[in-house]
Amino acid sequence: MSEHTLTVAGVAVDTRHWIGGRRVASAETFTDVSPIDGSVIGEISRGTALEAAAAVAAAKAAFPAWAATSRAERARILHAVADGVEKRIEDLSIVETTDNGALLRSHRRGVMPRVAHNFRFFADWLLKLEHEDFETRGHTNHVSWDPAGPSVLITPWNAPLMLATWKVAPALAAGNTVVLKPAEWSPLTASLLADIAAEAGLPAGVLNVVQGYGSEIGDALTSHPDVRRISFTGSVPTARRIAESAAGNLTPLSLELGGKSPLLVFADADLDLAVDLAVEQYDNAGQVCLAATRFLVEESVAEEFTRRFVEKAATLTQGDPRHETTDIGPNIHPRQLEKIDAFVQRALAAGARAVIGGHRKDTQYYAPTLLTDVAQDSEIVQEEVFGPVLTLQTFSTEEEAVRLANDTRFGLAATLATADAERAERVTAQLVAGTVWVNCFFVRDLQAPFGGSRHSGVGREGGTWSFDFYCDVKNTVTAPNGWKNHG
Repeated sequence: MSEHTLTVAGVAVDTRHWIGGRRVASAETFTDVSPIDGSVIGEISRGTALEAAAAVAAAKAAFPAWAATSRAERARILHAVADGVEKRIEDLSIVETTDNGALLRSHRRGVMPRVAHNFRFFADWLLKLEHEDFETRGHTNHVSWDPAGPSVLITPWNAPLMLATWKVAPALAAGNTVVLKPAEWSPLTASLLADIAAEAGLPAGVLNVVQGYGSEIGDALTSHPDVRRISFTGSVPTARRIAESAAGNLTPLSLELGGKSPLLVFADADLDLAVDLAVEQYDNAGQVCLAATRFLVEESVAEEFTRRFVEKAATLTQGDPRHETTDIGPNIHPRQLEKIDAFVQRALAAGARAVIGGHRKDTQYYAPTLLTDVAQDSEIVQEEVFGPVLTLQTFSTEEEAVRLANDTRFGLAATLATADAERAERVTAQLVAGTVWVNCFFVRDLQAPFGGSRHSGVGREGGTWSFDFYCDVKNTVTAPNGWKNHG
């Protein structure tokens, strides 16, 4: 076995970059640590501006041929990638659980099948992508989607492969070539994806994977003049740096950023359903951008809602994510755990009360927490914690509920529990959010637009919206009766 190969739970993973269809090692490495127990997984090639430039050059060289590849052939290859993912669901699941600490059962049953679906969906959508021709004073308008060029995709650590392929699949389907930069805290499944894509017949240079720290290679990727699209999922401060870096070349951006989403519970709601929705916000140890971390509950039912929530939360099992019975795993990194605890301790010092939790369990796990007696303008209500920390506030009128829900700088999602259809329609029309769920949560369809408002992001992806971003959309206008007769 190569010195650049790790064995992770019995699965071989190459630690080098994937550039131009071959493995490339760096002189330096960084240490990848498992959040499950803090153990060292291995040393990963640490990219520099040199590897970043090489990856963009490889993507640029491969672009003309891939852009000229027929839609049918591109779709065939993407389906072959999906086939490869499905054959390796167990490998991908155990490696990602080891690497980022999310539940193994969720990876097996939902996340990795969704990875395959990402490729199949955009392959199929490509084949039906069209806009009906229309007439203007006798002239014919024809809309087409031209591949834009090399695309840099920067992805987060909370759902590494699923969120990476949510970008990679439409970019490749559109005819673009890709440089994927995975998060340094969870790089391993991106390396496996490179192997799967190569085995599926994706041409060299069409997909490149560069590992390392964003602070060291990010600017080299996002400021490169040959990059035509940048898609990023992560924090607002990092998004600002990317936007500044891309501005010199006017490179189009798609930014999916943080959230501080509300769960509005009205007195007429099914409280059992509302509590189920509320407890679900602890999914992935609270490391979900869409999580409804702010509970806004009508005063008349707040006490009963809280009682039922505490009872339901007490049934959750926190521990090793590889165990079938575990409901909440670890947080991704000791630094993240420290950040979470600092938020909570500042809130408690400011007068908040911990109904449950309010403390770390050890160096990897944070106790599921619910804080009350929090002010609307407090840090814990206004800023994204990205951990298993929720707040509860009350309201007395529908107008107050909407005001509180919208009173942050974010606008990614919102969840609403009510038995009144007319109220649901009124409230959802007023909520600032890219996605609103009514009496449900996390129901996602790839043909729907996805993105955030305000500081939660720029742009929408999904279905045709993805192709609108990853392509140069062209309108061709043809005059009538302008052809010579060569008959």
